[in-house]
Amino acid sequence: MSNYNAPFEIHVHGEVLLRPDARYEQLQEALKPLWTYAGARSLADGAASAYEEEPGIKFDAKEHVLRMCWTVRGDDDFRQSLDEMCMSLNELSEQGAAIEVTFYDAQFDEDEEDSDAESRDDFVMLFVGPTPAAIMQVQRDLLVQDVVNMMERHFDGSELGGVVSEIDKLFTQRFDALVNSLEIGKPPRGPGGSGGGHGGGGGRRPRHLH
Repeated sequence: MSNYNAPFEIHVHGEVLLRPDARYEQLQEALKPLWTYAGARSLADGAASAYEEEPGIKFDAKEHVLRMCWTVRGDDDFRQSLDEMCMSLNELSEQGAAIEVTFYDAQFDEDEEDSDAESRDDFVMLFVGPTPAAIMQVQRDLLVQDVVNMMERHFDGSELGGVVSEIDKLFTQRFDALVNSLEIGKPPRGPGGSGGGHGGGGGRRPRHLH
């Protein structure tokens, strides 16, 4: 689905370090859920973003990096495409990585809506990686960064070692539980897509802010 009447403009943004032996053909297959959703017949055909100022989907063969700054028009069913993409990228990734996905309400106009009207915007953070441990490491690092940034408004950074230690304990417990649940081959999941996620709050996210 990709048309001007679609309810959302969906922006996918992130970088994934790929295995040195990952080939373009494998990446094209892994990203097939995205470019087919956009109505393309190949990755090369579907790599361009709906916005010309965005670089789209790029594969840096020299550095083995997949870079995505890509917008497509669509609906909530795009979430299924994201799940399929993440599962495939897990097999090609060299280390854990985060992918940001923002759903912008295409019909919502802040200048014309009532002051109490709310958009259907949504924000999802997805995670990919070669192992559950690699995925959890990225989740842990992002959480520590968010918590420290918030608490440094009130405390010196040197005082937050105990907080970081408690976060590490929580992730250790989660990883141990994952191993014991016999789901070691699957990425941790949560509300928001493959690898877990969270919805954005506090007003609309700026469009295409990189």
